[in-house]
Amino acid sequence: MYVPTKPIKSYPWFIRLFFWNQKRKYGKVLEPGMLWARSPKVFVTLALFYGALDRKKSPVEPALRSLVTVLVSKINHCEFCVDINSATLLKRGVSTEMVQALDDWSQSELFSQRQKIALDYADAITRTERNIDQTMMDQLKTQFNDDALVELTAVICFQNLSSKFNSALDVPAQGFCTIPTSLPNQPE
Repeated sequence: MYVPTKPIKSYPWFIRLFFWNQKRKYGKVLEPGMLWARSPKVFVTLALFYGALDRKKSPVEPALRSLVTVLVSKINHCEFCVDINSATLLKRGVSTEMVQALDDWSQSELFSQRQKIALDYADAITRTERNIDQTMMDQLKTQFNDDALVELTAVICFQNLSSKFNSALDVPAQGFCTIPTSLPNQPE
């Protein structure tokens, strides 16, 4: 990592509460959390925003949210994000085969039309050479109402923020995913 984390005791008490919850949920404190927490107000805002996006009553189902986050993580070459988001995807009931097929999702028969449209949208938002056009929006609206489309967009944009942050600071995987995953254009 390009920026070291600080000892946990050096963070404000309210940040350490978040860390306690991470340790309870994941078995360890997340390294990106310790980096974001170098700016406590930004960290708290980010954590609350993530919580709002990953709530149970979201109009976008949990497995689909995780599918798009893994794809965005791969495109942005974020080892940490691919690791933790792939583990979450598996916990949300997506098969190992589907996780591994994400590298070629557009050609795979494992993905539903709804999933493919969402993954294409995530790809278009993430890659700067692509644009969102009316055709894509029309396809999205066959699968998502306006509220769901706003939340799907927010999930994708949040993951772009997170994975670009972690990739830029070279945050490594923390060993959450039990299956091998790859990053595009990276040595296997």
